[in-house]
Amino acid sequence: MADEHLLMGEIVAAHGLKGLVKVRSFTEVPEDIVAYGALHDQLGQTVELSLRGPTKGGLLVALSGITNRNEAEALKGTQLFVDRGELPNLCDENEEYYHADLIGLSANLPDGEFFGHVRAIHNFGAGDLLEIQPNGSNETIILRFDREMVLEVDLDNSHLVIANPADENDNE
Repeated sequence: MADEHLLMGEIVAAHGLKGLVKVRSFTEVPEDIVAYGALHDQLGQTVELSLRGPTKGGLLVALSGITNRNEAEALKGTQLFVDRGELPNLCDENEEYYHADLIGLSANLPDGEFFGHVRAIHNFGAGDLLEIQPNGSNETIILRFDREMVLEVDLDNSHLVIANPADENDNE
């Protein structure tokens, strides 16, 4: 199944002179990234976050042990993970999986034909979007992640069923 470590956010920039950083949170409520306690980076090192407030496009965060801008700048691009066991159980009937569970799944058409793989899930403020890499292509396409475009999610069989993207383009 999915990786045992889920990406919760990323350090995108230094802020100010005292070591604050701007973090892009991937949690449903951005401020909730600090609710999981200490996170870890891609090297497995513990990263303790202290929320300082919202900022345009992210959160201002103090990191334990980071006291100046140079140290903060060195962390740009650091990904922040949580162990899957730290996440709450999904109890809402509409919540059957985390977005991270979808990455890597096969994307099949309604007739069962293999179309490609899910590369990423994005949300730029207007709803979730699936980034899919079609079979045999180096390019990716973006599809709305809604009931019209994603007809079925089957984690047990590692695939989802999407409406034919060609049909979507015909409607535009």
